[in-house]
Amino acid sequence: MSALRPSPITPTVDFERDGVQHGFLRLPYSRDDSAWGSVMIPVCVMRNGKGSTALLTGGNHGDEYEGPLALYELARTLDPKNVSGTVIIVPAMNYPAFRAGTRTSPIDKGNMNRSFPGRPDGTVTEKIADYFQRELLPRADIVFDFHSGGKTLDFVPFCAAHTLPDKAQEKKAFAAVEAFSAPFSMRMTEIDAVGMYDTAAEEMGKVFVTTELGGGGTSRAETVRIARRGILNVLRHAGIVDGEVEKGRTQWLDMPSGDCFAFAEDDGMIETVVDLGEPVKDGQVVARIHPVGRTGQPPQEIRARMSGLLAARHFPGLVKAGDCVSVLAVAVRE
Repeated sequence: MSALRPSPITPTVDFERDGVQHGFLRLPYSRDDSAWGSVMIPVCVMRNGKGSTALLTGGNHGDEYEGPLALYELARTLDPKNVSGTVIIVPAMNYPAFRAGTRTSPIDKGNMNRSFPGRPDGTVTEKIADYFQRELLPRADIVFDFHSGGKTLDFVPFCAAHTLPDKAQEKKAFAAVEAFSAPFSMRMTEIDAVGMYDTAAEEMGKVFVTTELGGGGTSRAETVRIARRGILNVLRHAGIVDGEVEKGRTQWLDMPSGDCFAFAEDDGMIETVVDLGEPVKDGQVVARIHPVGRTGQPPQEIRARMSGLLAARHFPGLVKAGDCVSVLAVAVRE
């Protein structure tokens, strides 16, 4: 196999220079309204001597806002004198999607979190993924990627890491989750891990931590506070930022199997029967999907396939066959 081409992305910052730099990851993008145009992805680098490196990202999906709100503020307010090592902040990873307020890129419909390892000669989304894969992830010791439910899901606010074959790596990730101190902390199982940023980082042996903080294509005061406090906690826990971790009470949850997920089998109007965070029994109805094409038709009942609590729900009032309707999780310890 021939070597990959160099990335077409050029950073306007120097990742090896001490101090604070605000700049861009500049990706050439020729289009109808700008023949020699570029996608300018904002980036901040704070470096203060030697030490660990944290790579912090939001906007992996463009309709999720707690991460960008927390990271734009962190880039503006964090004092580099309190940093030991390096903090790389990319508040809006899939910048075209973020500017459009959509999950995927309006340029190529690329889902950033299904595009890894990317390609230097691929689509715009694949080129961004390739730059992270080959240039940014190798620099990092800890990787934190903010998510929430976007326009289609709503979650109880949790911080999460994955169960991993490497138990030492897994232990470090869950320690960072605990430091974040969200109201809920999740041992997560992915149903679709191929092409994920998470997978790319974990396969490099990095400590990878993520969140799901609310959703509905907006943010709430509570979830933004959780994000801002939590990311500082993780940086303090990692020894990159001075100060003590501000721990709060967290409920640990586990997603042990595919039985956690329920999917619609028909189109219709969804009725949520259980609210977020409420307990659910195996076999209990958690949602109903009402036909809307004619009157007199009974709803489809969505029943839980396990006991636990409702960790996520479909957000819009209308649902399509194949949409995720609910996610259950099991409380494992206080």
